[in-house]
Amino acid sequence: MSLRTGKVLILATRDFAHESRLRSWWAVISTLAFFAVSLIATVVSPWLLTKLFFAVLAGLLMVRMFVLYHDHQHHAILDRSKLADGLMRLWGMVMLTPSSIWCHSHNTHHAQNCKLRTTHIGSYPVMTVERYKRSSRRERLAYLAIRHPLTIAFGYLTVFFGSMCIVPLLDDPKEHRDALYALILHAVLYAAVIFTLGWLAALFLLVIPFSVASALGAYLFYSQHNFSTVTYLDKDGWTYEGAALESSSHCRMGPLMNYFTANIGYHHIHHLNAKIPYYRLPEAMAAMPELQSPKTTSLHPTEIVRCLRLQLWDVAQQRMVTLAEAAGR
Repeated sequence: MSLRTGKVLILATRDFAHESRLRSWWAVISTLAFFAVSLIATVVSPWLLTKLFFAVLAGLLMVRMFVLYHDHQHHAILDRSKLADGLMRLWGMVMLTPSSIWCHSHNTHHAQNCKLRTTHIGSYPVMTVERYKRSSRRERLAYLAIRHPLTIAFGYLTVFFGSMCIVPLLDDPKEHRDALYALILHAVLYAAVIFTLGWLAALFLLVIPFSVASALGAYLFYSQHNFSTVTYLDKDGWTYEGAALESSSHCRMGPLMNYFTANIGYHHIHHLNAKIPYYRLPEAMAAMPELQSPKTTSLHPTEIVRCLRLQLWDVAQQRMVTLAEAAGR
């Protein structure tokens, strides 16, 4: 049997782009319930180690809930539900990814995935070796700062507070008023927890969960399109399905991390058809041979280090390279 390509392949994925409304609501309600329980356990636990455990657990559940928000924004789950719309808009502000900013940047990212000229929209910028060598010292430092491991690790401040809220708000306050609401919401949350429960509670209820969720989210943003076998193009030869399968990774995870990340690791399928609900992505992969040989990454420490070291696109070699490799050319 010949493998399907192009529009035929994309159309074939439509069989999986249908949700079970009950399953979608169960995912949202159960995730929020587990999240609430983990926060309560963080407060009532008498030991710092168990507080830390439940704080980290809360952060991982925030990642799961964020991916559900992400699916809803793609109209994959709970579409045309006013209750879900309101809930997800609120969660977007909780996660410092207001709808007005997220929808524009993320939809552009999907439409322009792996095009060198637009990688900076909704993802991390990618320079070619040649452009990097022509750039000024200031441009190089700015580029490397955006992609730096510390920028990703402290994504709560850099990516979400900074890039997703403060920068858009300063650029267009009227268009991005929900960014202001998100910042006010966070200020209220911190004030309420500090004044009622104290600074230690704020650390375990807010700082640690948000830091864990933001760091993992920022890294997943990065690694899903910045890995050793990724392909980048400009205009010539670019196709939507090619970008999905050649420039989006399948991050191999165990069942537990697939739960916490709501299957976002099946990223090549998600980019092929963003309207497939997260819980049907494994089903689509199992049913379609064309999706079963993806380019892969993982959350293994050595793979994380390997991905983070890649900084530039080498046009001649058609691969991502490290700064040392680029300097040796």
